[in-house]
Amino acid sequence: MTAKLPPNASVARPAGHKKLYAPAADRNKDALCDLLLAHAPRQGTALEIASGTGQHVIAFAHALPGLSWCPTDPDPARRASIDAYVAETGMTNIAPAQALDATVEGWHETMPGQDLIFLANLLHLVSAPAVECLITQAASALVPGGTLILYGPFIRDGQLTSEGDVKFDADLRAADPDIGYKDTADVTRWLSDATLNPIDLVPMPANNLAFISRKP
Repeated sequence: MTAKLPPNASVARPAGHKKLYAPAADRNKDALCDLLLAHAPRQGTALEIASGTGQHVIAFAHALPGLSWCPTDPDPARRASIDAYVAETGMTNIAPAQALDATVEGWHETMPGQDLIFLANLLHLVSAPAVECLITQAASALVPGGTLILYGPFIRDGQLTSEGDVKFDADLRAADPDIGYKDTADVTRWLSDATLNPIDLVPMPANNLAFISRKP
C-alpha cells in the first residue's frame, strides 16, 4: 500500500496520548454512519480496512453495537492512534488494531468469516492492480451473504464531475502515475470478477460515492 502522495492526500495531526486527528474523518463520519445503518448487517463481524486514525471505527461501533469491529492499518502510528481512541472510550466491541496491507495477496486467509468489510478513501491512493487484489481478497474473506462497502471519490463513467476532483486526481497522478481516481465502470467490473453482486451505488456528500456489494 505504498505510493508517493501529495501533501493533501492524507492529513492527520497529533491529538495527544498517541491519538491522531484527521479533519476529513470528523467531517464524514456521520454520513458514513448513516450509510452503514442503511446497508450493513446488524450482527456479526466487521472488518475495517485502512482504519486510519481510529475516529471512524469509534463512530461505527457506537452506531452498530451488534457488530464486532476489527480495525486495521499498515501504519504502526495509526494503529496506536486507533487503540488510544478505543481505550479512551472503553468500548468492548472493537478489537485491538491489526496490521494489514489489504493490497497484497493472501490476507483473506488470516481474516476469514467477515459479515461486513468496509473501506473509506483508499482506492484513489493505490494502483489499479492493487484495487483488484483488494477486492478479490475481500470477496474471499466475506461469509456468504456478506457485504463489502467501498467509499470515496471516483471517476464516473470516464468523467470527473467537479473542479476539486479534477485537481486532486491530477495532484495524485503527478505524485505517482500509478495511482489516482478509479472509474466506476472498472470498479463494477472488478466486483463482478470477484463474484460479488454490485447492488447499489450511493451518492454521498462532497461528491463521493459508495459501492454496496454482496457475496452470493
